[in-house]
Amino acid sequence: MDLLNQFLRYLQIERNASSLTLKAYQEDVSHYLAWLTVEQGVGENEADVTVADSISMRNYIASLRHQGLRKSSIARHLTAIRSFYRFLCREEVAELNPAQAVASPKRDKLLPHFLYYEEVEALLNAPDDSLGGRRDKAILEVLYGCGLRVSELTALDCGSIEHDVGYLRVFGKGAKERIVPIGLEAVNAVNRYLSLRAEHGANTDKQLPLFLNLRGGRLSDRSVRNIINKYTEQIALIKHISPHTLRHSFATHLLDNGADLRSVQELLGHVKLDTTQIYTHVTRSRMREVYDRTHPRA
Repeated sequence: MDLLNQFLRYLQIERNASSLTLKAYQEDVSHYLAWLTVEQGVGENEADVTVADSISMRNYIASLRHQGLRKSSIARHLTAIRSFYRFLCREEVAELNPAQAVASPKRDKLLPHFLYYEEVEALLNAPDDSLGGRRDKAILEVLYGCGLRVSELTALDCGSIEHDVGYLRVFGKGAKERIVPIGLEAVNAVNRYLSLRAEHGANTDKQLPLFLNLRGGRLSDRSVRNIINKYTEQIALIKHISPHTLRHSFATHLLDNGADLRSVQELLGHVKLDTTQIYTHVTRSRMREVYDRTHPRA
């Protein structure tokens, strides 16, 4: 087993990393090892990771910039490589972590895209009353009503909703469980979908996936994105919308209506408050836009 596979196994077993994290780390470290192979002029899988130093790391970062990667992507690559070398030092394969002395580039603070409530309402009302339409309506209501990540949504089972108390049990990044309130509109949409699904002979046992594809399997993240694209075109909304746009809209609308930042952090499942604070910039920009549009002397 090579060093990369050992590293990924360590992340999976000891760090309880999610499948998405494992995939990202595998891609980023593999990219680095491929670059190191070319730099050292050796054959495939023959690069010596132990001789790389901080100069090597700076050269690698320069190559990523040359490829046109954004600062956030470069920082992600560097994080993965740091973690890889930390593992190598722990296993006494390497003596030093060459990525430790290299600072991550400061990330651009990009404001998250969000929808105005009127746009959300048009999107939520777009699906028809067929089985597929009811499923799509439930998906949109849960994404916006609970602020879920798309991976959290597709992982839901029929038993994830605690109807009697109005909460949703979600497993977020790193398989961390959190309890999220679910509104009446979302609950009703889910119940209407499950009711028609049962009429069509599909099982709705608690341990089965909540959202099914046409073949009766668990719906994928890509399929949810395609569903959103479908209704975006249907209502002629001239914006690029992803499942995360509804999550951003959820947070923005809460803050616009007086929610405190700490509560929004808990609802989104953010580990750090800094991650949630970006939405305060969004609400300030919204405030300015409203002022400029409505005040007679703006």
